[in-house]
Amino acid sequence: MKPTHIEHIGIAVSNLEAAISFYENTFGLECYKIEEIADQKVRTAFFLVGQTKIELLESTDPEGPIGKFIEKKGEGIHHIAFAVENIEEKLIRAEKSGIKLIDSKPRKGAEGLDIAFLHPKSTSGVLIEICEHRK
Repeated sequence: MKPTHIEHIGIAVSNLEAAISFYENTFGLECYKIEEIADQKVRTAFFLVGQTKIELLESTDPEGPIGKFIEKKGEGIHHIAFAVENIEEKLIRAEKSGIKLIDSKPRKGAEGLDIAFLHPKSTSGVLIEICEHRK
């Protein structure tokens, strides 16, 4: 499963506005998009650093995945996302090679990406997202 590049690094935050302010004021970055993904119970904000994005994730529901993550582990790096081509094929090959999947089929994520997560139990404790931007 060779990725084309690191698509983004996801960071769980308790307060999206405060985190946006930090990245803008500290690093001079510009938040270019804020988006709510209702079915994932999250609001996101994006920054571009070179070719890689920073995705800030704020829970819209304490019972959502980001809310639970912050309750258990606190704010911090939530996942790393790799861009791939043919995401469905990559998921099939990953599962056949013994990697535990969170998503056996891609779903829609922020910025219109097709996304799927690999379980941290199979990836040395790192939540890995693979994603594909359909043209």
